[in-house]
Amino acid sequence: MRLYLSSFRNGDKPEELLKLLGEGRRTALICNSMDMVEDEARTISNEAEIARLKENRLEPEIVDLREYFGKTDELRQKLSRYDLIWARGGNTFILRRAYKQSGFDELLKELLVKDAIVYGGYSAGICLLGPTLRGFELVDDAITTPTPVGYEAATIWDGLGILSYSIAPHYKSGHPESVMIDAVVAYFDNHNMPYKTLRDGEVIIIDGDKE
Repeated sequence: MRLYLSSFRNGDKPEELLKLLGEGRRTALICNSMDMVEDEARTISNEAEIARLKENRLEPEIVDLREYFGKTDELRQKLSRYDLIWARGGNTFILRRAYKQSGFDELLKELLVKDAIVYGGYSAGICLLGPTLRGFELVDDAITTPTPVGYEAATIWDGLGILSYSIAPHYKSGHPESVMIDAVVAYFDNHNMPYKTLRDGEVIIIDGDKE
């Protein structure tokens, strides 16, 4: 299993991501965490994501999971073209629903077990890798955020369980969400939940049994 988990954007160790990838550069960019945002603003933000990834010598292409809702086999074929899956920040709960409705949540586990791909991302893109999304409602509104077109309304509280702990990004970082992350960390402590904090710039890198 190869993971590059950044607190914010590309993080301070992009050369380590390239090491994980070897010669591969083809990148599936997952932007569905922004599906609740107005079209023009979302497009501008996603174009900035593409530019940042290209600066790191990657070859990004947006893969919109909405196009694969109920079409998991087609998504499996699509993902076979890539070396890296990169999930950007946004709303963790919207992203989790997109993973579920497209079957990407189970496909990702299969791909990681086979070591067929690297998974990377930041903020929302890494928050859902733990056992649960409990606590993150203190940052992302899990209930009243408008449901994007094509999405099921029910909130999913289970994480992917790829990690045995939750990750609290933007910790003590001056990010607009840093104060809310303090509340998330307090929630984790009060509920005896395993977690790790990441300051912006910091990255968790997992390569097989090395973290």
